[in-house]
This record gives sequence, C-alpha cells and structure tokens, in this order.
Amino acid sequence: MKNKTTKKISKTYLIKKNNHISSNMKLQFYYHMQLMRKFEETVFKLYRQGKVVGGAYSSEGNEATAIGSAFALEKNDYLFPMHRDIGAHFVKGQSVKNLMLNYLGKSQSPARGHDGTGHYADMKLKIFGNISPLGAMIPLANGVALASKMKKEKSVVLNYIGDGGSSIGDFHEALVMASVMKLPLILIIENNQYAYSTHISKQFIVEKLSDRAIGYGINGITIDGTDVELVYKTTKDAVENARKGNGPTLIESVTMRMQGHAIHDDASYVPKKLMDYWKKKDPIVVYEKKLFAEKILSDKKKNEILSEIQRQLDEASDVALNSPFPVWEDANEKVFAE
Repeated sequence: MKNKTTKKISKTYLIKKNNHISSNMKLQFYYHMQLMRKFEETVFKLYRQGKVVGGAYSSEGNEATAIGSAFALEKNDYLFPMHRDIGAHFVKGQSVKNLMLNYLGKSQSPARGHDGTGHYADMKLKIFGNISPLGAMIPLANGVALASKMKKEKSVVLNYIGDGGSSIGDFHEALVMASVMKLPLILIIENNQYAYSTHISKQFIVEKLSDRAIGYGINGITIDGTDVELVYKTTKDAVENARKGNGPTLIESVTMRMQGHAIHDDASYVPKKLMDYWKKKDPIVVYEKKLFAEKILSDKKKNEILSEIQRQLDEASDVALNSPFPVWEDANEKVFAE
C-alpha cells in the first residue's frame, strides 16, 4: 500500500507566526492532552466491564489537534466537535463528570441518557456535540455561523470533519455557502489516514486536502496535526481572520488514528510500518519531551498533573456508576417539540 504520509507533512503552511505561547498555556496544553487520553482509557475499561453500551472511540494520536484548536476559541465562540475531539469539550469548559455520565447513559447526563459518547448539546458552553452522519454537522455549523453573523456577535464557529467525511456532498455544499456568505467558520479536516478501514490512498489523489479550498476561494492550510503549538497558532490565526469578517478557513491537520475505528475494531488492516512511523510522533510523548527540555515540566509537576487527572476520573466514574438510568416514562423527553 502506498504511503503518502511523509510527503504530505513535509511542509507546513501558516498564515503568520506571531502568536506567543506562555509557559502556563503550554502546561495547559499538556494537561488537557493527558486528560483527553486518560479519560478515554477509563471509558475503555468501563466498556470492557459492560458498563458502557454502544460505541467507545479512541482519540489516541489526535490529542494535539483537538486541544490545540479548541484553545484558539474564546468563551463566546461555538464548538462542533467529532467523536475524536473529546478533549475539546474539556477545553471549552465541559466537566469530566458530565461526559462520564453521558458515556454511561445516565439520566443526569447532558443527553439525559438518550444517547452516549459526545452526542449532546450544551447551550451554555456553546458546544454542539457530534451526530453520527458527521458531514451533516457542517451545514448545521453554517447555520449557527450565519445566525451569529446576523446578530453581530463577532463569534466564530469551529467544526471538524474526517478525511473520509470530507468527500461527501454536505462538505462541499456547506463550504460553497460558507465561502459565498463569508461565514465565520473554521473547518478542520482531521486526516488520520483511515476512514474506518479505508486508507487515504484509496480516498483521494490530491496531495493536500487543503487544496480543495482553492475551489471555494478561501484560505486552505495543511499542518502537522501532532504538534499542539502549531495547531493552536494556525487555528488562532484562522479564528482572528474569521472574526474580522474575512470568511472561513479550511485546515487539514495530518495525524494518525492509533487505534481502530472504535473499541471493537483491532485495526489489523493497518501496516506495521505505518503504525511504527506514527508511534514516534505520539503528540503527548513528543510534547512532554519538549516541555522537559524547556524546563517547563518536571517529574514533580508531571506527577501532580497525572494525580489530579486520576482524582477527577475516579470521582467522575464513581458518580456515574452510582447514578440512575432514565426511567421509561421519560423516553420521549426532549425528543419531540413541546
């Protein structure tokens, strides 16, 4: 199988390079990437115990993309994450407890037990969770962006789509609308090499998915999606550009889905050489080494961060496991308009 990966990320494309990142923000990047991974590891354990019913998805390898991009948003901005962007929920203010309740389908969860994973909406935090036909999220994100523009909120909408989802009709139709109307939309294509079990070499022949932006007359940028600081700077530039009224930006974030599509998928179709290549680019491991080299992170600080994350996960798991499931009488609650 032909591997496009090395060629695809040989260059990075930035709008500008003047976004300063403080030591405290770098620690926040690290903390949230670790939280994102540890949260999903906990969900996987609960799934294997039969406590989680339905899908359990891994973002391993995708942490830098979700965290770096979400940190580029402000409180008044809107987030439309996918199932591999669970860390973006945390950055936007969602609690570990609420997401654990949601995964376990409990009545006190944001979805009231009607659905699991990230399928929910939190209007206070301006989070619109993913829906399974992922491409259909982009027109919805357009609608929010248009409403925000009409209300002169100066808000930006951040939406994500996978490499596979970028080839469906919703993607193209939504970008035509967003470009013509100059909507404040940032669309990130998470190119993680596989659409379920279909490798990118069988999905498209363009060198960079960001080149598709040319057809819409908008900015298109391809970056190394395992570099959290690069993702942050690129998204921040795109957000600032959209907030000024200059329309949407298409960002291709090149990374790797280090596990199968979901917990039931062993990813045996992925060549070992390809997996080994991306293991060396593990976004958390690489960034941890960088922070140690810059003397921002120490063994003591790392242990404090991991201990705090584990405390939150233990507490959230305990609350979720001991919370009630919804009763059947509430099955239609918030399903039909009242």
